[in-house]
Amino acid sequence: MGTSLSVNQQTFAVEVLEKSHQQPVLVDFYATWCGPCQMLKPMLEKLLPEYDLVLAKVDIDENPDLAQEYGVAGVPDVRVVINGVVQTGFVGVLPEPKLREMMARLQVKAELNKTLDRLYALAEEGDVALAEVQLSNLLEENPTDCGLLLEAANFYLEANEVEKAETLLGRIPQHEKEFAARARGMQALVQFKQAIVSEVLSPLDQQYRDASQAALDQNYEVSLQGFLTIVETDRLYRNDAARRSMLALFDLLGNDNPLVNGYRKKLMMAIY
Repeated sequence: MGTSLSVNQQTFAVEVLEKSHQQPVLVDFYATWCGPCQMLKPMLEKLLPEYDLVLAKVDIDENPDLAQEYGVAGVPDVRVVINGVVQTGFVGVLPEPKLREMMARLQVKAELNKTLDRLYALAEEGDVALAEVQLSNLLEENPTDCGLLLEAANFYLEANEVEKAETLLGRIPQHEKEFAARARGMQALVQFKQAIVSEVLSPLDQQYRDASQAALDQNYEVSLQGFLTIVETDRLYRNDAARRSMLALFDLLGNDNPLVNGYRKKLMMAIY
């Protein structure tokens, strides 16, 4: 569990720089008059029960020298401090999924993620039943955690328990846009699993099956190229299934993935 504290010019060295040798520190440069700062504050504090980190809050009006020393030009400005080194974080307000992605890049794992790692280890060792029991307990304790729902759905997909995966994905609300997009991508994986066991009646069936298998193997470029070729060959194949599969993979991979940008353009060219 993380901790939150207010720091100033006198306490910064001890509470931030020194502590960062034991655990990561997020420094939130803020101002009381700043609306986005007030939006970001509860989002950062929400991380504390889950992550082993320090949230150090610096009021720039009360500590102008600190703000000047670290080149704070606008607020909120969040810096990351590890082993005494102050690194750039972000300026402005990030959505919650992006905050968690940042934690992952910093290799700061939530207790929940550590538990999930242990579950996957149990499953790999062959004790799938115990892993499922522990996963079920986690879901009961965290029924609305969208990240957990996605992880649990992935667990069941890997265990070929497709119906359980679909049920969990259906619990993710559409207003959670980034989680919902990933859920749509994972629902496509369910369709791909069904595709690789379906009857092959034509060369396009085989091509669709191969592209689906590539997606399941996480060979996404081969998969996208396979679906794109089908779109270029027969747009009406399986009621536009290849195009819809590409869109689902875009959701799964996220807009920051270079494959998505490249193949989105190729798909547009193929259609128009």
